Amino acid sequence: MSFTIVEQAPARLNRSELAVPGSQPKLFEKAAQSAADVVFLDLEDAVAPDDKPQARKNVINAINDIDWGGKTLSVRINGLDTHYMYRDVIDVMEQTGERLDLIMIPKVGTAADVYAIDMLVTQCEAARGRKKRIGFEMIIETALGMQNVHEIAAASKRNESLHFGVADYAASTKARTTGIGGPNRMYAVLTDKDGDKPRDTHWGDMWHYAIARMVVAARANGLRPVDGPFGDFSDADGFKAQAYRAAVLGAEGKWAIHPSQIALANEVYSPSEAEVTRAKRIIEAMAEAQRTGKGAVALDGRLIDIASIRQAEVMVAKAQQIAGAK
Repeated sequence: MSFTIVEQAPARLNRSELAVPGSQPKLFEKAAQSAADVVFLDLEDAVAPDDKPQARKNVINAINDIDWGGKTLSVRINGLDTHYMYRDVIDVMEQTGERLDLIMIPKVGTAADVYAIDMLVTQCEAARGRKKRIGFEMIIETALGMQNVHEIAAASKRNESLHFGVADYAASTKARTTGIGGPNRMYAVLTDKDGDKPRDTHWGDMWHYAIARMVVAARANGLRPVDGPFGDFSDADGFKAQAYRAAVLGAEGKWAIHPSQIALANEVYSPSEAEVTRAKRIIEAMAEAQRTGKGAVALDGRLIDIASIRQAEVMVAKAQQIAGAK
């Protein structure tokens, strides 16, 4: 390990993150009673410009009045390039109690964007005597943000998670797609020619690089990497396939833009009983190997070593965290 020790963000379950428009207060109670690990009340993209002042009031009332149970509660403010942002921060921070956990910052482009919100939040906390330190979720959804993702991840001690905002990222990079997440049939390769035999087409994941880069930046700074929205909420299999691809790369959760996606995300980002059992066997096998002076040992015909223990411990710890939240 490096001599530089990475400080980890607070350990929160972040398997599913439910988006709830601030302009639709009738959905707030349902969100509070859902199985989502995190709920973010949205003041940005899901709210029309004329509705933003009222949505802000709705969100403030919801934070103060609704029983959110053990959920992590977040508010997505408007972007720094709008005149709504400062009022979102000031009003939410000054007119709510200690229940709010996080502020989600959209379209983060530079570390200075995070610094600006940090300054406002810090002054509000001091002025109001707030005891809980608000954490930050940051959405990487522009080419500028992806270029600066490592600096953004390290920009504040409040930072807790990075999220991949696929739709705005596609627009920013001028990608040839109108979908929100998922594969694209044009992003494919053909097998080589073999006489007159038909050539197979293999689809790829056009978001692989972006998610992988975000995951590295997040993990290098002790943050949680979270995959963003999947637009076709009628396609459960497509949602799970995208979620599994992000999970394999190291993401630990995904957005739910519809309540039906909550259970899917929780399923994908929860280790199975078989996986946890094998992880425990790895830990036990390595403990026995160390007692006999061995640095590696075979289990089920495969080599396991110290690195295997770290992988297994991560999985067991996640299972324990999920069990503790029930």
